[in-house]
Amino acid sequence: MYLFIDTNIFLSFYHLSSDDLDELNKLGVLLQHGKINLLLTDQVTAEFRRNRANKIADALKRLREQRRLGVQYPQLCREYEEFERLREYQRDYEEHFGRLLEKIDKDVEEQNLKADLTIRDLFSVAAIVLTSPTVLQRARLRFDIGNPPGKNGSLGDAINWEAILDKVPVGVDLYFISDDKDFCSPLDDGLFDPFLLQEWRESKKSRLFFYKRLSGFLKEKFPAINLASEQEKDSLIRELANSWSFAQTHIVIGKLARYSDFSATQANEIVSATVTNNQVYWIIEDMDVKEFITNVISGREDRIDQDNLQRIRKILPKENSGADLPF
Repeated sequence: MYLFIDTNIFLSFYHLSSDDLDELNKLGVLLQHGKINLLLTDQVTAEFRRNRANKIADALKRLREQRRLGVQYPQLCREYEEFERLREYQRDYEEHFGRLLEKIDKDVEEQNLKADLTIRDLFSVAAIVLTSPTVLQRARLRFDIGNPPGKNGSLGDAINWEAILDKVPVGVDLYFISDDKDFCSPLDDGLFDPFLLQEWRESKKSRLFFYKRLSGFLKEKFPAINLASEQEKDSLIRELANSWSFAQTHIVIGKLARYSDFSATQANEIVSATVTNNQVYWIIEDMDVKEFITNVISGREDRIDQDNLQRIRKILPKENSGADLPF
């Protein structure tokens, strides 16, 4: 199965998107098991690197606009005890908001956001499609005579299209994911551009399936991918329990940290590995390890083995961890 994902889809994971990073993790599982062949043009990688910072900057600008709650209380509120409590909540919110921004800024600078790590892994295993002189020439001709796709003097979409036409064998279907209007039908933006669709059918003698969200593609073609995702998590948890070095522990936790949902069984296995494997136990105060274990336990305290939970509390006493250790 050949799959092309446009740049705007990758960039959406840094901004306001209905999809979350678990969708990219599912895609990674499919790639590892050889279920799909992800076509990655060098044009997409260049566009991604050029626009990552701008997309993050816009997202952070919108986030910073919410730093202060901006609640104004009339004078009569001051007579009630709830007023001071609300003021405390507001100060607490703003303090934690500031800490969140500091952590995000650091990860952005170091290109260490979870989206960075996940997309980097995907790019490393994708099938790279280079822009040959022939592809570039055809893209320029396409643009000059007014054939889609393309806008505002940019050849990017045309290069991607010509590169894919050049790469995919005749008779092989293509799954195409993009939220770019240049690839959408003028009559219905949920459909692929009719000119391009006819061109594909005539030149490749195959079908093209169009999606505007990665989640839509996964839901339709791989509805059982959650099972594969669970298998991936279980495998990583076993690696954590059997980790033989500090470096291996950091690598495994980096992969596990991309998941936000763990079953009670998985959470208990992670905590058990933490307290029984010295390669985890001895570095639990390292930033990435501590943050991951804290996130796994937080909100699941009543489902974690209480003996192991007490051992974790002794390793990371709350008074030494501040608000970062809520349990």
